[in-house]
Amino acid sequence: MTDRDLDTFRAEVRRWCEENVPRDWRAKEAGAAPEDVVVLQREWRAALEPGGYFASHWPAELGGADRPLAEQVVIAQELARADAPRLALYQVAVYNAAPAILHHGTEEQRRRFIPGIRSGDVWCQGFSEPGAGSDLAGLSTRAERRGDVYVVNGQKVWTSWAMHADWCILLARTDPSAPKRHGISFLLMDMTSPGVEVRPIKQATGAAEFCELFLTDVEVPVANLLGPEHQGWHVSQSTLASERGVTLLELVERLHRNGIRALLDAAAGWRGEDGGPVLEDPAVRERLGGLYGEVQILRGLCARMIESMEGRGGGAEASIAKVCYSELLQRLMHTAVELRGLPAQVSRPLLMSAGWESGDWLTDFVGSWSWTIAGGTNEIQRNIIGERHLGLPREPRAAGEPR
Repeated sequence: MTDRDLDTFRAEVRRWCEENVPRDWRAKEAGAAPEDVVVLQREWRAALEPGGYFASHWPAELGGADRPLAEQVVIAQELARADAPRLALYQVAVYNAAPAILHHGTEEQRRRFIPGIRSGDVWCQGFSEPGAGSDLAGLSTRAERRGDVYVVNGQKVWTSWAMHADWCILLARTDPSAPKRHGISFLLMDMTSPGVEVRPIKQATGAAEFCELFLTDVEVPVANLLGPEHQGWHVSQSTLASERGVTLLELVERLHRNGIRALLDAAAGWRGEDGGPVLEDPAVRERLGGLYGEVQILRGLCARMIESMEGRGGGAEASIAKVCYSELLQRLMHTAVELRGLPAQVSRPLLMSAGWESGDWLTDFVGSWSWTIAGGTNEIQRNIIGERHLGLPREPRAAGEPR
């Protein structure tokens, strides 16, 4: 695709955004009940789908737009530029479940599940457990095969939007005697199955989109096994990789437009404790200028990440970008709260579709800490960067501990 073709496509997407992005979504969502937020998310998904902006990366034969990576990037950039609501409700469905099914599923599984995702099925991710978060391979949820079903027992945690989910991508141990990375299977679980209990967890932000799952003798058909039995670790790693890439690029663009630029605009009207404009302080200007520069560097890093995805599938660049984004997000929001002072302590309704740069600086700061944990903790990401990108020795393990 030539630069001219891409410019033409960008103009097309920008026109679409001008005509279709709801300008009042922030006002509608502020203080809305969780059920009403779900309705708004479903309406936005329905608006994106006809133009090929909902599942732009899917193959055409499965109902997707089959757009090349360069066009996917343009869509992410323009949606961020237009301050479109994020499709948080469908994040797992589109960028985790669908890629896993497309890459590892049978033809029957593709025909069965992909149309439902396209038409609005909500998926959640049952990976982390109370004793197996960063060390995901140490999970203890069991799936015992009995005839044509697996009987699942265990507990999952930090399962986003589980209370609204139709399906769950689930990791469970099917061979307890195997080394921990080799005895796990990847299952597609119907959330309406008997024995599935969902308990929302209220967070410091006031939101409760994270949940615990309690699974008691839940039957999952063997036909819902994704990939080979006991090889779910391999499937899960490709699924986790899809959390980053274009989705991370969109978050970085939002951090640029609704984060640092919004902070600079807002700070121009703020006054410090002495009553003078905060921007008259050279130290404040230097601090904000440094943050602005860091955001631009991160945007450049994301561009390199996209180039690596086109050439050889990503590698450690996504881990580097994730660490940089999450820690820069925290520093930026901490600066905003500090500069705003007491008015920043006023509680405002959380905007679930705004990401982590809603303009409510204190809530965004508190919420920013989840990003150093979500998608693989930054400590784990640093291991990946060191071992896979820098070629450092693997992290030492206790004697007898399986790899």
